[in-house]
Amino acid sequence: MEKAEKINGEGIVTLQQRRPNILLITVDQMRWDCLSVMGHPVVETPNLDSMARSGVLFRSAYSATPTCVPARAAIFTGMSQRSHGRVGYQDGVPWKYEHTLPGELAKAGYHTQCVGKMHVYPTRSLCGFHHVALHDGYFHYYRDKHITTANRHFDECDDYLRWLRESAGMGRDITELGLDCNASTVGRPWHLPEHLHPTNWAVTESIDFLRRRDPGMPFFLWTSFVRPHSPLDPPQAYFDMYKDADMPEPPVGDWVSPEMEAGGSSDPTTIFGIVPRRRLNRARAAYYGLITHIDDQIGRLVNALQEYGVLRDTLIVFTSDHGDMLGDHHFFRKALPYEGSAKIPFIVYDPGGSLGLRQGGQVDEVIELRDLMPTMLDAAGAPVPQSVEGSSVLPLCRREAAPWRKYIHGEHAFGSLSNHYVTDGREKYIWYSQTSEEQLFDLRSDAQETANLAARPEGKERIGIWRERLVAELEGREEGYVEQGKLAAGRKPRACLSHILQ
Repeated sequence: MEKAEKINGEGIVTLQQRRPNILLITVDQMRWDCLSVMGHPVVETPNLDSMARSGVLFRSAYSATPTCVPARAAIFTGMSQRSHGRVGYQDGVPWKYEHTLPGELAKAGYHTQCVGKMHVYPTRSLCGFHHVALHDGYFHYYRDKHITTANRHFDECDDYLRWLRESAGMGRDITELGLDCNASTVGRPWHLPEHLHPTNWAVTESIDFLRRRDPGMPFFLWTSFVRPHSPLDPPQAYFDMYKDADMPEPPVGDWVSPEMEAGGSSDPTTIFGIVPRRRLNRARAAYYGLITHIDDQIGRLVNALQEYGVLRDTLIVFTSDHGDMLGDHHFFRKALPYEGSAKIPFIVYDPGGSLGLRQGGQVDEVIELRDLMPTMLDAAGAPVPQSVEGSSVLPLCRREAAPWRKYIHGEHAFGSLSNHYVTDGREKYIWYSQTSEEQLFDLRSDAQETANLAARPEGKERIGIWRERLVAELEGREEGYVEQGKLAAGRKPRACLSHILQ
């Protein structure tokens, strides 16, 4: 029997409870630069800024496979995309991983809960959590009544939608605004009272977990927001904050093709093209409004941690699964290797200071989502499974002298735009696997990736180094991307590698 340390309002606190609670806050499709602490000229994020200034801000964090499903596989497993097998976007592939972040924390004695988006299959799979309150968004795969393997319809899976119907009346659906979940060029205000918005719901459910959790165990809570992913539907007050803002021109690189420059699109779910400036500005106003709305709700959640007396005992990590091009280089949405799509915000905050992290520290080393699992297991003092390929970032947060990776490899199967990238946060090499097009950017002087150095004299030597690094990463891949030690273009990309389809 463990020795009792002290008694508080909730009961006996044991030695076991000295391990920190862990709160993982993720957002969906939030760009790395949409924090005012990062110098964004328009968006306001006071609560996240405060966490960054009191915690550690990572300036070179990436999503190796920047869409929802593969990015979440990296979070859940701590594996690279080559190992977890999801190198593109594909729904309906079962999640059969032996070791998961919530599963390992549960084994270590944590009470585990997810609120919001998981995007796994089957949709209600716990993946190691004790309980989930689920809202994945539109549930496209489950909305198709003709897919018999799904075995259930979307409104049987979505806890938020059932709650919305009970709270706001029968027949309510998240499609009422007429906005598609990938309508990233169209924005308009939320049509119901703010407390019914999915962002508010995620925090309401998270706070309720604080009420009903087991006080004799440390907790792992994953609050997983669906926004600022489309539909771009912030509450009216947040849309109004930005609708008349002076929006900067999106960057357009010297490598953008004349066809894209001359093109246009009336499709609200477009991946690329020039859209009317008024529509683009409204979409950006809605996107920024969603981010500030989330920021306010994060403040509400942190306040609840304080009220329940657990804030100083809780490690908080904030990040996104990927970004959004938001018109950069005439691209929209994600799956691309550019900073707007692949680079993500990442903050580690230890309010109580028990982990010895630097307050107000900034880290330039390149990290990715597979580092989340080992970081949290490290904080919990839990064993890290051998399958985990990421590394704990806590030594970086303490500025301990330790070796760190030189670069990361990212990729995404994306039809004719299937791509691979390699970066150390200072330079980035991109290879389009279907066309063999190469790009090289100096991110230190050109963070917006406007000048392609691949064909310039100053890039000739550097591109060879990066190309060899990518060859080493792709050697032996089943798609055949490497042949006789060289990159081989035109090989058919796959969204999932064969070992997870068996």
